[in-house]
Amino acid sequence: MRIIGLILIALLSLTSVTSTAQAAKVTVVVNGQTITDYDINQRALFMRLERRGKSNSDRRKLAEEELIDEALKTAEARRLGFEANEKAVDQAYTRIAINAKLSVAKLNTILTAAGVQSKTLKDRLRAQYAWQAVVSNVLRQKVKISDLDLDLAAKEKLGETTTYDYMLTEVLFLDSAGGSVKSRTAQANQYRKNFNGCDSAVELSLSYRDAAVRKLGRRHSTQLAEPVAAELAKLSVGSISKPRTVANGVQMLAICQKSAAEDLTFVKNKLRNDVGTEKLETEADAYLEKLRKEASIERR
Repeated sequence: MRIIGLILIALLSLTSVTSTAQAAKVTVVVNGQTITDYDINQRALFMRLERRGKSNSDRRKLAEEELIDEALKTAEARRLGFEANEKAVDQAYTRIAINAKLSVAKLNTILTAAGVQSKTLKDRLRAQYAWQAVVSNVLRQKVKISDLDLDLAAKEKLGETTTYDYMLTEVLFLDSAGGSVKSRTAQANQYRKNFNGCDSAVELSLSYRDAAVRKLGRRHSTQLAEPVAAELAKLSVGSISKPRTVANGVQMLAICQKSAAEDLTFVKNKLRNDVGTEKLETEADAYLEKLRKEASIERR
């Protein structure tokens, strides 16, 4: 997510920027809603953190257009009866801090050091929530995807690259055992070396501290991360993947059963999601463009 990236950048190259409170000079009026020079300056400073725009003047132009779009989005959401949930906005703001491994107070400090008020980020989140409501409730119903087209696309995709159905067992070396990722990976590699099939996976795990084994059941290639799917495609039944670092430890996947996929359901679901997202974005762009054409936008 772009916002998380900007926080990490700020941490690495934090420089104090003095934000001068400017007079609230109205620069743009969108259907009666004002956008001030201060609003534009704040958004431009925020874009600077995101590394958007080639220059300050370029960022101000981008900021002005973005704020006009957001004014249209929030007004349309309000017209349709969708109000931004302030609690949800606050929670999203908190998640940004958590994902960047920061406290909310530290996030506020970083933004302030860059001359950006927390309100600027929250206003952006508020507009995003409002527009998501419009897209989900108004535009999604306009997106029609033919099952026949999906069938043809799924068969073509299967023809391009063979996909598989698996019965998988996960072996996880938990980080709760202490020690470094390196040491847990070394233990996982030792386990892998001695692995002799799914039937003995649990028994073998008893020789290691905090090694958990659980059956994942059926998984289709499209339900796995691409690097994992690519590795498993090359392995035979009874084999186990190389250790990978995950959120709660070091993970390996053992193949208990494997067969070439004949069921197109998983492939179709992924295609439906990809195609649907693309069509929805097109509908949303067209809807926003229509709002712009019909709007009263006065630049001062």
